[in-house]
Amino acid sequence: MAKNLVIVESPSKATTIKKFLGSSYEVVASNGHVRDLPKSQLGIDVENDFEPKYITIRGKGELLAKLRKEVKKADKIYLATDPDREGEAISWHLLKALKLDEKNTSRITFNEITKNAVKQSIKNARDIDMNLVDAQQARRVLDRIVGYGISPVLWAKVKRGLSAGRVQSVALRIIADREEEINAFIQKEYWTLSGEFTPEGEKKALTAEFYGTHDKKLTIESEEELDKIIGELKKSSFQISDVKTVERTKKGPLPFTTSTLQQEAAKTLNFSTQKTMRIAQSLYEGVEVKGKGSIGLITYLRTDSTRISEEAQKSAADYIIENYGEEYLEEGSVKKKETKKIQDAHEAIRPTYVELTPTVIKESLSRDQFRLYQLIWKRFLASRMAPAKYETTSVKIDSDKYRFKASASKIVFQGYLNVYQTEEDKVERKTLSKKLQKGVGMSAGEFEKKQHFTQPPAHFTEASLVKTLEELGIGRPSTYAPTITTILNRHYVAKEQKNIYITELGEVVNNIMKKSFTSIVDVNFTAYMEGLLDRVEDGSVRWKTVVENFYPDLHEAVTIAEKELEEVKIEDEVTEIICEECGRNMVVKYGPHGKFLACPGFPECRNTKPYFEKIGVLCPKCNQDIVIKKTKKGRRYYGCSSYPECDFMSWQRPSGEKCPDCGNVLLEKGNKLVCMDAQCGFVKNNKSK
Repeated sequence: MAKNLVIVESPSKATTIKKFLGSSYEVVASNGHVRDLPKSQLGIDVENDFEPKYITIRGKGELLAKLRKEVKKADKIYLATDPDREGEAISWHLLKALKLDEKNTSRITFNEITKNAVKQSIKNARDIDMNLVDAQQARRVLDRIVGYGISPVLWAKVKRGLSAGRVQSVALRIIADREEEINAFIQKEYWTLSGEFTPEGEKKALTAEFYGTHDKKLTIESEEELDKIIGELKKSSFQISDVKTVERTKKGPLPFTTSTLQQEAAKTLNFSTQKTMRIAQSLYEGVEVKGKGSIGLITYLRTDSTRISEEAQKSAADYIIENYGEEYLEEGSVKKKETKKIQDAHEAIRPTYVELTPTVIKESLSRDQFRLYQLIWKRFLASRMAPAKYETTSVKIDSDKYRFKASASKIVFQGYLNVYQTEEDKVERKTLSKKLQKGVGMSAGEFEKKQHFTQPPAHFTEASLVKTLEELGIGRPSTYAPTITTILNRHYVAKEQKNIYITELGEVVNNIMKKSFTSIVDVNFTAYMEGLLDRVEDGSVRWKTVVENFYPDLHEAVTIAEKELEEVKIEDEVTEIICEECGRNMVVKYGPHGKFLACPGFPECRNTKPYFEKIGVLCPKCNQDIVIKKTKKGRRYYGCSSYPECDFMSWQRPSGEKCPDCGNVLLEKGNKLVCMDAQCGFVKNNKSK
């Protein structure tokens, strides 16, 4: 019998696929990439049409030797790596590294690891798509040129070991820009008002919120303004001017893409993007399920499509009708769509078998696998279900001049909410009396006023950064997690709770990038480059053309930066602090989290201690020096040098000036000086900026 060899990336994927194919098939794993550009040099022949020099990845020689033995036994070879650019590139590298005969070698792809999908892919075997390979080569070569071009500049100007990436640098810029927005934000005071109103002949009061006049909404900016309005309201009579009850529907969510899965897993499960992708990969490649062997539980996890195959729609519809009833099925959810070949079927992330509910397979999954699978399963089923229906009643209560509004909402049909609810869906539902009608008089009770302050833009979380990168067209589904992981690992940013903050090291790198490599950190340029890579994928642009148009400008920028960029003086700055172990003057060094003090006698003396840089301002509480400090994760703040005796701290830099109104410290916020006491609210221009 003819021997067929199937090569996949991972052993778990090999195990899952093997059970679908007969004894005439052998399935082996390459364990990811087998060839790459060398680490010790650029690896791109700039003088020879940017030809990449690929070498066998260190440690893969023995594996390739084993694969060659398997190849010799086979009559037909199928390359079954993942269905995306990177998977196509891995297949192409295997073709070259194993010196496969193209006549006997075919490429197969499947969006889900099921018996039907795998067998169909073999029927629809094709040649390697060089457009996909070239798009991946273009990305790899561009990233290498940027990294190997700019990193030596950072070594010379800042610290050895630093590196810059094409997409990572833009992500860092986006985070830095948000940090600047937050630091420059000046909060404004505003007030809200609510009132208790009781309808004529009723005992139960309802709470309504102040809206404004009959014609327009009013924003109340001070307590004096609000007190004046309350004075008028206390002399007024009220009646209901309008009651409206409407039914509204809320559609179920779309099934997950890579981006939305990462966002929702971060919000609801507190998973990092890297953790989400790692667990999703295991669910895709196959999990040992009791009584069924190794099964791929979800479809391919790197996708920006929300499309669902006809077969999956039919399975979901059958499941919903059987378990919830026909009224819970979304109308038109099983209508026919344009058919596509399986290998072209980029779908949303969904369960491969909808009947394998999270409860059914819970015992076969780890805790985190179960939680992520449950999220994917519920979201997919909800996307196929009927909308939820709400009955919303709104009431307008008017005096002769002002208006209050009250509203209440109740669910009249659960629809998809029976299966899946986000935080936004879990809103407290109120009800209003059916006796509320237009023209009914209302007696006013207590009025409650509340002071508020406008809030600065939120710090990025991994979820909101992924959303922003996607909206701006930066990167693609496969790049979000490695991009965020890289800038965290390089200590350019730090994560505290869920929030991401730029570190001192990140600020230095970002400032150099903005000054000398403007286009690299330009959001629009990076999005444009992503568009060009898409055009390489569809065959309309040659990949080397993209690289040769990009290289000269980068090369020129590197040359200028090497000559002109002022060195960032952050190493070996001698201080007056004496090393208590050997008596030398300690020096300022730069580590992963920024500056620290080290003994220049290293390695004989290994003494180190934290470095607290004075800012030339005295503490308002105890008159000692205010110094720059950092949290454990590297986020900068300003604190008193006599801590723990004095607990003064501020996230913003104290200016040294006192507030003329209340005597508190004035903080630097962009080009303004702002009183540290939010209740005071004093603001003035910062003349030093």
